[in-house]
Amino acid sequence: MRTPAVARRTRTLQLGVPAALLGTLSAGIAATPASADAVSSPIERLQATPTRIAPTEAPPAVYTVRPGDTISSIANRFGLRTVEVLAWNGLSWRSVIYPGQTLSLAGASAPSPAPAPVQAAPTAKHTVVAGETVFGIAQKHGTSVDAVLAANGLDRSSVIYPGQQLALSGESAPSAAPPASPAQTAAPAPTATGGQAHAVAAGDTLFAIAKKYGTTVAQLLALNGLGSGAIIYPGQSLTVAAAPAPAPAPTPAPAAATPPPQLFANLDAEQAANASLIIRVGRELGAPDRAIAIALATAMVESSMRNLSWGDRDSLGLFQQRPSMGWGSPEQAVDADRSTRVFFGGSSDPNGQASRGLFDISGWESMSFTDAAQAVQISAYPDRYGQWETQAHQWLGVHG
Repeated sequence: MRTPAVARRTRTLQLGVPAALLGTLSAGIAATPASADAVSSPIERLQATPTRIAPTEAPPAVYTVRPGDTISSIANRFGLRTVEVLAWNGLSWRSVIYPGQTLSLAGASAPSPAPAPVQAAPTAKHTVVAGETVFGIAQKHGTSVDAVLAANGLDRSSVIYPGQQLALSGESAPSAAPPASPAQTAAPAPTATGGQAHAVAAGDTLFAIAKKYGTTVAQLLALNGLGSGAIIYPGQSLTVAAAPAPAPAPTPAPAAATPPPQLFANLDAEQAANASLIIRVGRELGAPDRAIAIALATAMVESSMRNLSWGDRDSLGLFQQRPSMGWGSPEQAVDADRSTRVFFGGSSDPNGQASRGLFDISGWESMSFTDAAQAVQISAYPDRYGQWETQAHQWLGVHG
């Protein structure tokens, strides 16, 4: 401390100010600039070619989750994109992480075949291509979905992506498996066909349907082969009660088999208003018709094209964007105009680099309808977007 400062402090002490209090005040004043410099302001995308968030630490190959961590906060700490961390670890936007869990932060540079050499001897491998599902891969190699999931440490909510290497369990039977598979797929047909059916209407929920028919949500899921995160849509036919399966049932079963559910293009007033908003925002951003159609189909799959104030975990709004995954605050996620702009992304994305929109996906224009939407949403049910492609273009024509 310099001599003038000592003198001033001495005079202050003589006026009766406690020395301990003065020391506390001066320490606080001295610490303020350092603390203020450490506060980082939100990064906004101000140009067409944004810069990546500067990492506060070099990313390790493997990171152990700590209490309070989120995928978004981990990605920001090491200058990574949230979507990259999700993809490297086979997670979706709706996945939950927990303290003690280990996450790979190595990306493409760390060849993830670490577990593969152990399994390489007894098992074969399959490289995932765009559009494939675990069910299709299992069927192609004469094994079961459960065997593929177990061989790769996955569960039924896991997401696979193009280029991923999957180990194929050696338990597939060479000749016995093919005949057993059709027998098993034919078995549920008589039950589903003979049961009482309900055509899903706009606004229906599994809970409401179960209550209407005096059953439970768990029973509905089991009767229709759905998972706990399944989404229902208008026009879908749901079996709501199992049939007694009389003796002659096997003969009429093939004829009475229900056709694939029809997806209707008609929207109610609320859905039509949201479709018009999505189209308007897309036009303002200069989005081509195909990009707007992808946004419309995504909103239909995620929220039935309704600006929901609730969803799975903390998912909110038209596109069920998760604040905990860097998609903005809860208030921003239910702002339909803003959430639509965040879905499109690009240089005018109001969310900056915290998330990745459609225009941030390299080569999205040449991707299939489903793959383009999935690249943004990272859903556990990627095949559903493509089911609405025809209707999305119809909505664009009617409400655009």
